[in-house]
Amino acid sequence: MKNLSLAAVATEPFASEDTTDSVMDEAETSPFEAVAAPLRKALEERGFADLTVVQRAVLADTALGRDLQISSQTGSGKTVALGLVLAPRLLEAAKAGRASKELRSLRALVIVPTRELAVQVSGELEWLFAEVPGLTVECVTGGSSVGQERRRLERKPTVVVGTPGRLLDHIRTRALDCTSVAELVLDEADRMLDMGFREELEAILDATPTGRSTHLVSATFPAEIQKLARKYQTEPLGVQGTRLGVANEDIEHVGHLVRLHDRYAAIVNLILLTEEERTLIFVNTRAQAAELADQLASDGFAAAPISGELEQNQRTRTLEAFRSGVTTVLVATDVAARGLDIPDVALVIHTDAPFDSESYTHRAGRTGRAGAKGRSVILSTPMRQRKVEFLLSRAKVKLQWREVPTAATVEKALAKRERRRVREALETAAEPAAAQIAFAEKLLDGVEAAQLVARLVELCRDPRRAAACDIEPLTSAPMRGRPTSDRAPWQDRPEPRAKRLDARQEHGGADEARRSSARQLAERFEMNWGHRGGATPQRVLAVLCRRGDVSSRAIGAIDIDNDTTSFEVACDVARDFEHNADQPDDRDPRLVIRRARGRSERPQRHRD
Repeated sequence: MKNLSLAAVATEPFASEDTTDSVMDEAETSPFEAVAAPLRKALEERGFADLTVVQRAVLADTALGRDLQISSQTGSGKTVALGLVLAPRLLEAAKAGRASKELRSLRALVIVPTRELAVQVSGELEWLFAEVPGLTVECVTGGSSVGQERRRLERKPTVVVGTPGRLLDHIRTRALDCTSVAELVLDEADRMLDMGFREELEAILDATPTGRSTHLVSATFPAEIQKLARKYQTEPLGVQGTRLGVANEDIEHVGHLVRLHDRYAAIVNLILLTEEERTLIFVNTRAQAAELADQLASDGFAAAPISGELEQNQRTRTLEAFRSGVTTVLVATDVAARGLDIPDVALVIHTDAPFDSESYTHRAGRTGRAGAKGRSVILSTPMRQRKVEFLLSRAKVKLQWREVPTAATVEKALAKRERRRVREALETAAEPAAAQIAFAEKLLDGVEAAQLVARLVELCRDPRRAAACDIEPLTSAPMRGRPTSDRAPWQDRPEPRAKRLDARQEHGGADEARRSSARQLAERFEMNWGHRGGATPQRVLAVLCRRGDVSSRAIGAIDIDNDTTSFEVACDVARDFEHNADQPDDRDPRLVIRRARGRSERPQRHRD
């Protein structure tokens, strides 16, 4: 395989001969002179001032018409680069399709590992080719309606973007005819092999003509990728866009050493310091995503989980809420690390070390996009510090170890932010009316002005917002002692508010105060949510605290069945709990909480 180095890309002259009507005639100094005219217009309307390194690389003379192996980091403009690679044949196909509808056929197939990435890539290609009449792009993924996808495929789109399993389904049912495919792209090829899609990929490749062009896009090209390339590519040209680590130059990489039971407190402090900007938190399992999001929501943060277990429409709604700012904290598994193209993510938090350096690169790449600055924070116990340093060194990332923000640090920053907001509000406020001035004078009657203003500022604070957590900082020296647990990091922590899940309650044990509380009378309630719906003791407790506006200590035994859950609430708060839980809830509109018949002694056993 020949390689087109970064230096070669910088000096390689672009095609300047006017061989087709798709090349510019006049503006020789334009950065888009090698770009086909319809695509050039789309780029300019999109606000592009220049092409990125990888986009210039695929337009170089040496890359035209070749099978390519594109290696470039997240956020470097790879998707637009793919569109530039596909453009020559797609423009020809669109021209033929305009001449005769019978000539319309599938010309390009783009295979990606996840639904999110499929939606992103198809969206990028749609606006890039928006000025080309007759050129259409369709997206097919698992979790979507098969019937609707078949009807769209009957219209013979020019480009189809999809996940391996769903693409192969359509090929086997003959809903997708690949006999005319001229360009095939495997985006995130390394990820698809890691996910076990080798057989599906080979079946799709075997269903396409042998004379097609095949392009592999991957952050790295390990042995498995090279083996696939040798089988399906012809004299591929390696195109190196952004070197490993270069795409992370706009990202500040920070590490915090925390004890396992302090991780949730560290997460709360970090979120409080972001000034309500978008925060993306990565966890390793679906259960952790759901539990952490529920706990953050119960502590006043606009948080939501996203993972592979969600239906496609629910995932779409969750991502749209995150994009629009309705949700400011998104708790995700690695399924969201590839394909999430959401602007202005200010902070990425890794609750634990990722499995490999590539995963960290893709996780951290969700921030610091399009020239914006970002911050990636990884939380680690002292025992795992060396593992974190090793992973990030392989990703060519310079990590700065710092002390985790303490409560004093956070409260000082919040107070400073609050004072700034008050001053800005006063400077921009309209002149008060006479009635407002008269009311203000009455408020000042018998009260000092400074005290009154301080009270009003305090009233303006969000009462649901969690307070900053006090954390004992750790040094960066590895700590000897008991190995860390594999349990979720927020299940053994002191919570920022009274409504926390006590670790002893989670395990079913109880101290003297808990045993004393267990003997008190309680009211029994029930809800239409059980094991089949994903209910766990932690998630149930978080929902009850949020819906009923009570602390976790007011909730007694939780008994989870397949479709229902029964639980007990302390008598002194049962009436208020019932009233609050009966109010409409936009987050869980179908969840019904109601009082069960009768009153019972709190049982001595705890099933869950």
